[in-house]
Amino acid sequence: MKEIILYYDCFAGICGDMNLAAMVDLGVPAETLRSELSKLGLDGWTLRFTPDAKKGIHGTRADVDLLFVPARPAADHAHRSYKDIRALIEGSALSEPIKQKALAVFAKLAEAEAKVHAERVEDVLFHEVGAVDSIVDIVGAAICLDYLKPDKVLASRVELGGGFVQCRHGLIPVPAPAVVELLRGAPVRSGAVEAETTTPTGAAILAVFVDEWTDDKRFTISKTAYGVGHRDSDIPNLLRVFLGEREKVERGTSAVLLECNIDDMSPEIHGHLFDRLLGAGAADVWLTPIVMKKSRSAVLLSVLCGEEAEDALAELILRETTTLGLRRSRVEKTALERETRLVPTSLGEISVKTAFLGGKAIRAKPEYEDLRRIASERGIPLIEVFSTVAREIG
Repeated sequence: MKEIILYYDCFAGICGDMNLAAMVDLGVPAETLRSELSKLGLDGWTLRFTPDAKKGIHGTRADVDLLFVPARPAADHAHRSYKDIRALIEGSALSEPIKQKALAVFAKLAEAEAKVHAERVEDVLFHEVGAVDSIVDIVGAAICLDYLKPDKVLASRVELGGGFVQCRHGLIPVPAPAVVELLRGAPVRSGAVEAETTTPTGAAILAVFVDEWTDDKRFTISKTAYGVGHRDSDIPNLLRVFLGEREKVERGTSAVLLECNIDDMSPEIHGHLFDRLLGAGAADVWLTPIVMKKSRSAVLLSVLCGEEAEDALAELILRETTTLGLRRSRVEKTALERETRLVPTSLGEISVKTAFLGGKAIRAKPEYEDLRRIASERGIPLIEVFSTVAREIG
């Protein structure tokens, strides 16, 4: 089974207009984008797409042109609040999926700005000119993602730039504080140029849409596109995006790993402990021999479970073992697609679990409990049952 990948290659950063340009260059019809944006009921702007190039690499440039810009707007009209923008999007004729995507990006952006400036999220203000740009860029990004419908959005390490940039508060360092907040946890680099290469709008789009950060491009490339920026610099001011596909690997929900070291408990209790843990919802339980301080022999108890069973299993470990504490960590499980079915054999019906990768069966395994039952019922050595069933199911 294949999954469609949208990959952001942010070697020169990302901003809102470069993202729109890259999406149109990738195949999103410009007229579809304009038509959807018109459902906002927001007047006073036009959106142009023109061919352009940087360092000999050709792509598409996007320009949001304001039809009227007051020379000195009155104080009451100089800004548009996050609350106003949210009401605009919620009250629009856009589809619900597009609304939700756009609102998620604006919420992320407003949260970052609120933290940086010590404001309430509802009170965050966007400069009037910048607000129109941001609305077009962010809602446009949501429209493009809804049009392409990738299964996964991936992004590379993000170039942030360097130096200082002018904003309404004065001269601030690059990356802007809001960008730092938005890309917390994302892989970044800086210093390729003395300029702002990633804007808060671009960072917010990535922060919400990206499923996985990776420089690994192990997928089949279907199409490459370039969004051309407005600035000239030592590196090509481009946002490169790929559409591709790769074999789908099923990822389970996040799991919890509970662990503790035990050096003063009788091994006779281990079997009872395993039964209690598995019966209480553990997905897997195992013991690993270890050597602790002062060369004391011990075992590491590991319990894998879902978040819903975490607290109950943690309490059970503390009650049923001699440990004085335990460790908790979040892990991500990657699992093959599986199917269990009854297979007739010369020894009777056996439950056989088959694993699939990319829709193809790659291995099959008979259920141990069925084999043990047959061995007991027929008085046959278990190893013989294993051999017979393995031969018959292939």
